[in-house]
Amino acid sequence: MEMLFPLLLGVHILVGLSVIGLVLIQHGKGADMGAAFGGGASGSLFGASGSTNFLSRTTAIFAAVFFMTSLGLTYIASSKPKAPDSVMDTVKTLPDTPVTPAETAPNPDSKAKDIPK
Repeated sequence: MEMLFPLLLGVHILVGLSVIGLVLIQHGKGADMGAAFGGGASGSLFGASGSTNFLSRTTAIFAAVFFMTSLGLTYIASSKPKAPDSVMDTVKTLPDTPVTPAETAPNPDSKAKDIPK
């Protein structure tokens, strides 16, 4: 599971950059009017309308992969154990034991009575 997160994150970044590039390459709706008056789109690599279908399909596939990697990264990040909020959360507390008056009474053999106050 530790190796899956960086791998999925790398795929996610590459697919995200690919979606950005594909969206920037595609023509807007206003570009079709220019092609009707001899814009030269018929001499392109994919033909007059072939690039639109290819680029839009490729963008849709990359967008679906982007969403899937987003969900995968969310699942992996949420399944990690929660770290403690502070150092004090890691300290083990002792069980509450009742203190008897005999334990709090001064010891008669103690040298504490010799210490000046």
